[in-house]
Amino acid sequence: MRGGSGHRLRRALWRQRRALAAGLALTAAALAATGLGGDGAGVGGNAAYGAGAGRTTGAPPKRARQPARLVSAPVRIADAGTVRLLRPGDHVDVIAAGESGAEVGAAAGAGVRVLAKGARVAEVPHSPAGGSDGSDGFTEDGALIVLAVPRETATALAGAGISSQLAVTLC
Repeated sequence: MRGGSGHRLRRALWRQRRALAAGLALTAAALAATGLGGDGAGVGGNAAYGAGAGRTTGAPPKRARQPARLVSAPVRIADAGTVRLLRPGDHVDVIAAGESGAEVGAAAGAGVRVLAKGARVAEVPHSPAGGSDGSDGFTEDGALIVLAVPRETATALAGAGISSQLAVTLC
């Protein structure tokens, strides 16, 4: 019987290709799970292994930008009516107006500065219903909100809250 050995050879090669494809799929899954590969940066920015290792493009490898760690910053907003409009998840800009409670003049917004842009409202706390004064947590001095902001912004908000009146605008 001629050609019988050729069929066996083709069948063996087909099995070998399948095994090779399965091995490559497992390797790709393992690399994706560990984060090795992609731009070849590897762990710690080493380009000694992974896809693209040894390439010379002249441009430094891009480093993954670390997201800023957010902290909770309680902020007292001067206008309690504005705070009543806020819900957790809203994004606001925080503005400091005037120093030491001074009125802001009409002269081109003297003493006004933006402290935080696009800060996420984490919480709008209210005092327990039926408090001793019957209020809903808002006072004539303003109302408290909790913002999720980077640590540096939280420090600026805390410092400005002592000497300035704070306001928010919805984004």
